[in-house]
Amino acid sequence: MTAMSKKNPPSNDQSYEQSNHQSNDQSKTQSTSETPRLRASFEEAQKDLGSGTQHYLHRIKSFVLRTGRLTPGQAKAIETLGPQFLLPYTGQTIDWEKSFQNSETSGLSTPINQKSRPKILEIGFGMGETTAKIAATRPEDDFLAIEVHEPGVGALLKLIGEQGLTNLRLMRHDAVEVVESMIPDDYLDGVHVYFPDPWHKKRHNKRRLIQPEFVALLSSRIKPGGYWHLATDWEEYAIQMMEVLSAESSLIITGALAGGYAERPSYRPVTKFENRGIRLGHGVWDLVFKKQIN
Repeated sequence: MTAMSKKNPPSNDQSYEQSNHQSNDQSKTQSTSETPRLRASFEEAQKDLGSGTQHYLHRIKSFVLRTGRLTPGQAKAIETLGPQFLLPYTGQTIDWEKSFQNSETSGLSTPINQKSRPKILEIGFGMGETTAKIAATRPEDDFLAIEVHEPGVGALLKLIGEQGLTNLRLMRHDAVEVVESMIPDDYLDGVHVYFPDPWHKKRHNKRRLIQPEFVALLSSRIKPGGYWHLATDWEEYAIQMMEVLSAESSLIITGALAGGYAERPSYRPVTKFENRGIRLGHGVWDLVFKKQIN
């Protein structure tokens, strides 16, 4: 961790996944560049809105859907690899083992036992470079990565195809909704949240992903002994993260650095934006918590 002032520039690595617009703004940003496969989940969710109920499309969220053009490679990856690697939002408990089956292992006389493989959730993967690198270096783990930005989804699917990754599945949906509806209690072995939007203006702090209510929700989905790893390049957000997660009674801080922060785990690669910040004298803070074992 490198010392820096509190006036860090906003994180660039994961700038897509965490800010908010009302549902009418979302419909404006869902441009014709979106594939029907991806756009359908939002349209179906809007149809399912019940009267008098608060739905995730109406509450304050930590992301904004930005209009972005797909490259030809990203569009091709969505069309060709999406059916296998891009999971739909169903609102029902995820069938993890079925979701991670692949053609390379389904015909084996001794099939891989998916139930015994660690289950890792990543929220907000941006363009997916870090996610792909971690999945490649940890082939024994299965990763479910959530992102709302379509070019990011296409970019990571493209990396999956280029690198032949089989232990990674994606979902394009509101992460809070996924955690609420599809992830059971005491289920995940690990959670990654890297460089979430810091929403550095004070009036926007309420839009940050790491809030007490969400921390309590997601912590309930982590197995006893499981971990939650976060990273940010914005000092004030790092302080808030530390305060909020430390206040969650089910979590134990593991960092040995000053303030409870952790050394960067070897599995998390340094991104190009992070390297640029380090050269400019900015800091990066890693936080690692573990779920208490009852």
